[in-house]
Amino acid sequence: MSETAASPRHDPFLRRPLPVGAPVIYWQLGETVERRYDVPDQPMQGEMDPFFFLTKHKNFIPHEYPCRTVFAKERRGKRPEPVADFSATRNWLPVGAPRVDLSGFWFRPTTLGTWARTFLTSETSGWATLRLGTCGGAILFVNGKEVGWMADYVRNLESKQEFSIDLDKGENEIRIWFDDLAERDARYFFQLDCVGGLSLTQALPVAVDGSVAAAVEAALDNMHFEKPAYKAGSVALLTGAPLPAAAEVSVKVAGDFMSTESLTLQTRLEAGAVKLPLAETEDLPADFRHFEVTLAVGGFAATRTFGVEICHTKRQGRQAPKTLDARITEALDEVSEHAEADTVRALARLASERAGPETDRMILDMLPAIEDCHDCADFILVPLLWCRKAFADGIAQDVVTRIDAAILGYRYWMDEPGNDVQWYFSENHALLFHTAAYLAGAILPEARFVRSGRSGAEQSKVGLERVRGWLDHFEKWEMAEFNSAPYFPIDLKGLTTLMALAPNADVRERAQAAIVRLLEIVARSAHHGVLTGAQGRSYEHTLRAASSLELSGIARMLWGAGYYGRRFHALPQLALCLRDFGMRLPADLQSIAVHDGGDAQEWRFAQGQDRIAKLYHYKTGDYAMGTAAHYRWDEWGYQETVLHLRLGHNPDAQIWINHPGETIHSGYGRPSYWGGSGTLPRVHQYRGLAIMLFSCAAEQPDFTHCWFPRNAFDATRVDSRIAVAQGQAGLALLKGSVPFELVSHGPTAGNELRLPGHRADWIVRLGDINTVGEDDEFAGRYGGLEIEHIGDGRLKVNDPEYGAVIFHADGRVEAEGRLLDPAEWTVRGEATRLPDGPLLAHRM
Repeated sequence: MSETAASPRHDPFLRRPLPVGAPVIYWQLGETVERRYDVPDQPMQGEMDPFFFLTKHKNFIPHEYPCRTVFAKERRGKRPEPVADFSATRNWLPVGAPRVDLSGFWFRPTTLGTWARTFLTSETSGWATLRLGTCGGAILFVNGKEVGWMADYVRNLESKQEFSIDLDKGENEIRIWFDDLAERDARYFFQLDCVGGLSLTQALPVAVDGSVAAAVEAALDNMHFEKPAYKAGSVALLTGAPLPAAAEVSVKVAGDFMSTESLTLQTRLEAGAVKLPLAETEDLPADFRHFEVTLAVGGFAATRTFGVEICHTKRQGRQAPKTLDARITEALDEVSEHAEADTVRALARLASERAGPETDRMILDMLPAIEDCHDCADFILVPLLWCRKAFADGIAQDVVTRIDAAILGYRYWMDEPGNDVQWYFSENHALLFHTAAYLAGAILPEARFVRSGRSGAEQSKVGLERVRGWLDHFEKWEMAEFNSAPYFPIDLKGLTTLMALAPNADVRERAQAAIVRLLEIVARSAHHGVLTGAQGRSYEHTLRAASSLELSGIARMLWGAGYYGRRFHALPQLALCLRDFGMRLPADLQSIAVHDGGDAQEWRFAQGQDRIAKLYHYKTGDYAMGTAAHYRWDEWGYQETVLHLRLGHNPDAQIWINHPGETIHSGYGRPSYWGGSGTLPRVHQYRGLAIMLFSCAAEQPDFTHCWFPRNAFDATRVDSRIAVAQGQAGLALLKGSVPFELVSHGPTAGNELRLPGHRADWIVRLGDINTVGEDDEFAGRYGGLEIEHIGDGRLKVNDPEYGAVIFHADGRVEAEGRLLDPAEWTVRGEATRLPDGPLLAHRM
């Protein structure tokens, strides 16, 4: 027996083919060097921009901070300068992504720089053409020689450049240094594509045999959570590709980009095991959480991030207290004892007689972000001002002194000097900045505010003028970030504070009216208390957190339907407005939000300046669906989710359909994999029927998809072009223009349906078993639905219940003798009660 036969040769590379046109996706990375980037304090020009997310060029947002201007002058068009030597500290495996993507969120201007290395193997010497893409700068090295560089440095806008390289026979080392300036949400990545030349193989150097590294990759590539959300029991990951050797496992559990807490779990995945238990639900923090899982075998380790919602429903109880007063007390108790430690929790504690060192520490831990003008510090400051105004006697005097210093040193608007990257342009931030200036100045009227140079009284006067201007805009156009679950609570954060603390009676009265209006919109767009409808800005962590989202907690307090998460912006403030400041809500909001009758509610309204978004919502006791009508068809999207539905009483029994903005899971793109839409589709809805027609850009991902959590429904079936789901008595049928692909591995296994291609049509039809029978009868009745093109841009669907439904190119819909015209929909809106069944039958 030969030595080779007795002892297979150890291969120190993980090898994968590299077809021409494909990206290089296996890399070693060094540590990312992060350095604070400060420029001299200076003011900016500008105002709130209600259209900032209506991207003019792809997903590019044009607003530029002084730090970017200085950075660009310093580096744009100049060779990047590496600030460290290469030392491999981690491995990057593709797990579905075509690029090395280290995107994230940085609260201050920060320079980033990272080395990456891999090898390309060639059977012969020769040449190849590589195309490098990044948003910042990069240098390409081949076998130690610099080939070229690029340095566009345009914030979050990718540029590409091609390089012709000479390659030797065998392994060729490829190194890339890439860097950029991070401002808030930063797309920090590079992509290297092989676009011509030699036939090559990717070869990632590994400290174990390549087959072991391949097994780790397969385990991570196949891995997914056992359930789409956890309300109780053991939280566990599954993999259909068990490892041949045991792996040490480290799991970092963290919230969204604004969360300040995380924990790390250490465990072990045994050889051959397909299940990786992590912890009990009640031992993990609530909310949508990212689990960054690292598997280490021998000297090789690789990481992938998975997301899932955690909600402590067992502790909270399915039934909320019966009276509003009792639910207000429950809400304050929940936030005081179980929320993430921040100034909102501190306010709840002070307002419920929980003052003391623990509460003071929560405030002290938040002050550095205000003192340093971090982005989103306005979210922290506004509830802190309430603490300072109403409950200073319960805060230690030295803490009050530091609070006052932070108040005086803060930057309240872009026309004051600063070098931060606070986001002044969106509606929700503008409200909080102006509220903070108005109230801070009133709290300290004689003191001098450092950045503006104004006295507190002068600062308050300026803030008051801007608050009134914001209210003028809101009262005319309402939410610029239309109907968005994550931004209702932030607007409510500012408005509740104004209602409670504003020195001027007109502001208090207008703020209260705005609160009532926002809660009416939530109620009309909710299904059993949970917001279900098209949204102007959405995130994976808000779409998937059906039970722990703050609006769920607000619904529990107001209407007795929902649960609490761990992150709050406005719940305790709303509770205090009800408890202490005489706010009253219309009695009919209860039945609107938790509609369980035998009829249906149709809700048509517009939001945003110039009525940019026309929104349609239809619900019965068994199902609900909302869409955006005639909204930016075929344009590049940002964070808009334009169709969303739910079935039954289970908040997790939900579906939304989008075109992913990127293929990496749990990424930071805007749009991301689930949040928003890379290209916005043509969408029409009439009652329980909707159609979506996608025509996506060639450079974008080549599929559309829907969130379809099979375990959250009572029954599902997927058969070629038809998928059916049942949630209690509610039914949903999806029909694709081509057969569906049910994703069976990776983070969304069992939760995702895809239609391949850049062009795709979707039909959605909702119903209930009381009307049409079980899912097989429902599929038989509606499975024949098709979209007909009948000229002049019109589309027709012959529906068994509604008859011929005509969808016009200008967004109008004709059906059942009715004409619905989005051009006529008002900001105030129109709500109509309809029979839960065909209109014509009821007219006979």
